[in-house]
Amino acid sequence: MACLLLSGAARATENGGSVYPLGAETVLQGMTPAPRSTVFGWFTDYYSANEFDNSSGKSSVAEFKVRAFANAVKISHNWGIPVLGGMLESNIAVPVVYEQLHIAQGKYNKFGLSNADLQLLVLAYNKGHWHWYYEGDFFTPGATYNKADVINAGQHNLAIGPVAAATYLSNQWEISSKVDYVVNFKDGDTKYQSGNELFSEYSALRSFSKKGAIGVNGYFYKQTTDDRQFAARVGDGNRGRNLAIGPQARIFFGSGSALAVKYTRDTLVENRTRGNSLWFQFGIPLNFGKGK
Repeated sequence: MACLLLSGAARATENGGSVYPLGAETVLQGMTPAPRSTVFGWFTDYYSANEFDNSSGKSSVAEFKVRAFANAVKISHNWGIPVLGGMLESNIAVPVVYEQLHIAQGKYNKFGLSNADLQLLVLAYNKGHWHWYYEGDFFTPGATYNKADVINAGQHNLAIGPVAAATYLSNQWEISSKVDYVVNFKDGDTKYQSGNELFSEYSALRSFSKKGAIGVNGYFYKQTTDDRQFAARVGDGNRGRNLAIGPQARIFFGSGSALAVKYTRDTLVENRTRGNSLWFQFGIPLNFGKGK
């Protein structure tokens, strides 16, 4: 959701974006549905940036502005099948993105499906206040990609990677983290292969009532290998980096439902956009307490 594809004079195509919507999972990251239960999740993100930074963390594109508005649905289902001491779960998330790009050459916009995220094998665990899981992510290419367009919704490549997440949830504290490693495959149209990505999304909240909590959230992102095109390294490798941080508020309501509002600001940026993100998201059980 807010994955950026820029081209032309900006020359920040695949190296400036990601198949994953960074900052999306900062709410109870390690929590999963109860056995034989399904949860519907909704994510809305507004991202704005007026700067694209180079490897030195300096603005590198004149008259640069980008605005992205994204919505995504995520369906999570716990099959209630014990596997390796945990419970088997599957997820699917599909984002829709509208983007606007303003550079010296003109103004451009695009609307379409971004990279869908399939998590067919998830192993979820719970012990006391601790909740955690392991999974494998599979990302599909953006569905509305056009090589001739200056801006596209999503990256045009397949990607896979392992994921681990954990949440500590007590009456007073909610502390969570989710770590991903994404291996990108080559874009068949442009022959561009983005480097692999390591990132950790985090949150730490303190309860102010039985249902509400406030605190901080964000993520640290680091590209671990170089971008390559036609088997050659692109520039100095175009390795991206970012540390995003900001406030978050979360409220429980109903039976197993939660609502969150959060904001993050980009810092320590290299080879990526530098901006701000405002998120609104909620999760609702579809079977309303059928599982235990």
